[in-house]
Amino acid sequence: MAIPSDGLRCRHVLQEHDCLFKNSDIDWDRMKRQREHPKVVAIIQARIGSTRLPGKVLADIHGHPMLWHVVQRTRAAKTLDDVIVATTTQPADTAIAAFCREHSVTCFRGSENDVLDRYYQAALQHDAQTVVRITSDCPLIDPEIVDKTVQAFLVERPDYASNGVVRTYPRGLDTEVMTFQALELAWREALQPYERSHVTPYLYETPGKFRVLSVIADQDYSAYRWTVDTAQDLEFVRAVYARFESEGFLWRDVVRLLELEPELAAINGSVAQKALHEG
Repeated sequence: MAIPSDGLRCRHVLQEHDCLFKNSDIDWDRMKRQREHPKVVAIIQARIGSTRLPGKVLADIHGHPMLWHVVQRTRAAKTLDDVIVATTTQPADTAIAAFCREHSVTCFRGSENDVLDRYYQAALQHDAQTVVRITSDCPLIDPEIVDKTVQAFLVERPDYASNGVVRTYPRGLDTEVMTFQALELAWREALQPYERSHVTPYLYETPGKFRVLSVIADQDYSAYRWTVDTAQDLEFVRAVYARFESEGFLWRDVVRLLELEPELAAINGSVAQKALHEG
């Protein structure tokens, strides 16, 4: 893959629309507040249910639940005004709401399967103008990459920015940033079940409707798998955490570790990523 040196790539050009919303749909007071102080909110989706590894979100990693690591590492990003955990109204996810209370994390509860609606309702309730999507199965999420993606979004002003559409970072560092208006339009128009469960495909798979910005690394690290979907993935992440004395390590520290101990990457090297349309 040829990688542009500037680290950014626009894939789609926003086309003119007469009006995205009717005037009656616009909350003018909300828009005034957002102009005065644009609010960047990271929303971390989390639920106990998982087809491949049930309960993984609260699985122990180095003395803390996986979700704790995701929250703390996301909170370390300097570009965020707030961090929210969005879980479901299912009884099993009361454990996630309890975790949030214990650790003073804002919690929103919404639809289990319509995750797009969960994101939209959480963003609406918390007055988010810029929405950052993080998933709870990424315990190595990196605050520097979150900041890089948010900063690129704020400078270039696309509708949607991501470091995963053109994948050059390890899987498990995924950061997506979108305007509230783009999220709302997807919420209104996305019809396919996978578009609702994966939140953002409508934004980057609808040609010409949205301006999409790809944030890419200095070289291709996409062969690394750092997300947690299976027992092998969890074993890998636990092995990584065990090799660092403090929680403050960053993604390049992990790359250097794997260059020194390539056998670690073999722990989950055979795990296949589920296809987007599999749900």
